[in-house]
Parts: sequence; structure tokens; C-alpha cells
Amino acid sequence: MATPPSPNAPYNATRKQSDSSQLEPPAQPTLGWRLSNKFVMGTVGILVRSFMYGLSRAEVHGLEDFTKLLDERADISGRTRGLLTVSNHTSIIDDPLIWGALPFKYLFNAENMRWGLGSHDLCYQSAFTSKFFMYGQTLPAHRSAYSQFGGLFQPSMTQAIRLLSAQPFSTPFSDEPAPPVEPTPPHENLVDPFTNGSLFYSTNHADHLHSPSAYLNARHSWVHIFPEGKIHQHPDKIMRYFKWGVARLILESEPAPIVVPIYTEGCDEVYHESRTFPRVLPRPGKKLVTTFGQQIDTEQGDFGEMRKKWKSLVEKAKQNDDDVGRHLGVLTNEQLMNGDEARKLREACTKRVRDEIIKLRRSRGLPDEDPKSGLVETWREEGMTGQREGRMADGSWVKDT
Repeated sequence: MATPPSPNAPYNATRKQSDSSQLEPPAQPTLGWRLSNKFVMGTVGILVRSFMYGLSRAEVHGLEDFTKLLDERADISGRTRGLLTVSNHTSIIDDPLIWGALPFKYLFNAENMRWGLGSHDLCYQSAFTSKFFMYGQTLPAHRSAYSQFGGLFQPSMTQAIRLLSAQPFSTPFSDEPAPPVEPTPPHENLVDPFTNGSLFYSTNHADHLHSPSAYLNARHSWVHIFPEGKIHQHPDKIMRYFKWGVARLILESEPAPIVVPIYTEGCDEVYHESRTFPRVLPRPGKKLVTTFGQQIDTEQGDFGEMRKKWKSLVEKAKQNDDDVGRHLGVLTNEQLMNGDEARKLREACTKRVRDEIIKLRRSRGLPDEDPKSGLVETWREEGMTGQREGRMADGSWVKDT
């Protein structure tokens, strides 16, 4: 059996020469990479669907509308917008267990399956895990508590924004590896595939990763995100505050993505943080409930107004900074990164997303949360104790992911 190509080996993808003598973006990775991608996505899909329907008590709501949306997106050339799904996070195996709800035919169509974000220090720490998670369509995200390269503006957020969007981009592409860069300061000089002409990027000055959004078959992709940013298993099933990364994906992707909220129940019972030996094995016989919400057009309504405000901020910043808006998903302007207006807009957008998942939670017959549960100030006290993981004072279990 041939060894799958390393994610750190060149794609050698075929590209066309345009009339302007610039190389056009490649259509897709090599056949070997695509087969490895399909194998990992499909195999994991079979395992989780078999566990969900064979060893658990599965209950799924709203699946018909969601699979209809996936069917409409099956033809890549016909896609006009990205798909962003968001959900609560109650277990380390939420992803991929959530996708066990999908019929088998979707699980092997990797080009129409989700891209996610996974912790760099967990998913990309060996050659084997790096290959597995790369082929499993997981972008490496640095956690600020463990890495100086974490935060809202790290390169994997740029990748996620671009996966939701589409080409063309103005700069040419090159198969040549990006030149090495010095490791200080964080984020500055990190390899950007659309500003330096490379098909590769780096998240920390040391890794050397393919840029999935550089390929035409990734246009208007599906991205899934857990806005809580960590596992939260609470006796009353309340959620933590949502982090602002989801706001960047909605405000900055072009055009506006379709958003589908998802609410899950039971994953914490399958893989509770208090589980004992054999700790590595998921617990069978539990009830797993997945509720898919209705799709939300973020170009309309509240989200549409927020996107208009964001574009207004961008235009305002352009007056004093020629680099603003030149490269999709790349923010270097201080006002757009940390200005009061930008921060308040992200906060409002994030709260609006959380409200959509609260609606699904309510539809499941669960009592309303205390409104303070969605505020960062509520959880700041927990952070001041110095305890990041384990059983908390409120009876919940927390784990960084």
C-alpha cells in the first residue's frame, strides 16, 4: 500500500497560464492528496455514524433541510456563498460525532464537508497527527494560553475567512516554498499565501502548511466553529460566552456566508471529563440529540446591518492606510483590529450568533439561561482562580481544546 503524501510535500497541482503571464490558482490538489483526504474523512465518518446509530440512541432534528442545503452545494462551480455552522461545545469528540447524523453519501464527499479548527498544540505535534488532521480538514489554531501566536488575527483565521469566500485574488501563485522568516514578533511576517504568491503559509514561523483556500475546489467552502473555544459540561447545559472569531468569519467573508446554528445534547455523556478507565473509549448506550437550525442569510437583517457597519469602518480606515482591504482576511490596521467601534461590532455580532443557538436550546424544552451566562465578565472570575480545566466551583467541567 502506497504511503500517503505528506502534507508538507509539494502538491504539484496543474495550473493554467493566463494572458497576463501570471499563473492562475490551481484547480485542486494532487490525486494522491485528494484520495488521502477522502479516505480520512470517509473512514472517520463511517466510525462515528456507526457509533451514533449502532451503539447509541440517536435523535436528529432538522436534518432534511440541512442535507438539502448540502445537496445544493454539491456542485462546486455553482456555489455562490460559503456555509458557516456554529454549535455548542460539550465534548472533545463533538467533532466528528456531530457529523454522524449525516447519511453515508455525504461523509465521503470531502469537498462538500466541513473544515474545522483544532488546537495546534494537540493536533499538529507529530508527523502522524499532522497528516491525519490535515487530511481531516482541520486548520491548526493556536491557543493564546499556550502560544504567543494565538488570538483573533492568527493565519488560520485568515484561511477560514478565505475558505468561506472565493477567488480570484490579485497576486500570482508559486509552487516554491515560502522563504524562512524570523520568529519575532508574533504574527508579523507570517507567510500569507495571497500576498507573497505562495501556496503555503505558516502559523508560527516554524511550520510549513498548505493553504487550502488557494485551490479553486475550495471556493465557498463549509467551515464549522465552536465559538465557546473550550469544552463546557454544565449540569444545567448552559453555554459559556462566545469568542469573537465567529464575528470575523461573518463580517469579513465575501460574500456573506450562510449560517446554520446547531445544538447538540449527549456528547458530554459519551465522553465526560470525569470518565474513568478506560478513559480513552467513548461510552455507548447514551442518547445523542442533534438539532439543525434554519439557515440564516447574514446579508440580511441584523447581520446585514452589522456587515454594512463593518464595511463603513473599513472605508474609514482606508483614508489613512493604503493597505486596508487589499488582502481578504488580513487585518493590520489598529483601528480595525482593536478600535472601540470594531470591538463593539464583533461583540454584538457574536452575541447575535449565540442567541440563535439559544433559540435551538429553548426549542429542546430547556429552561432559559441566566442572560449573564453570555457575558465575558461572568466567566472572568473563573479565570482569576488560575484553574483552567477540571471541575469548577459551579459544578461544571471545563477543558481547553
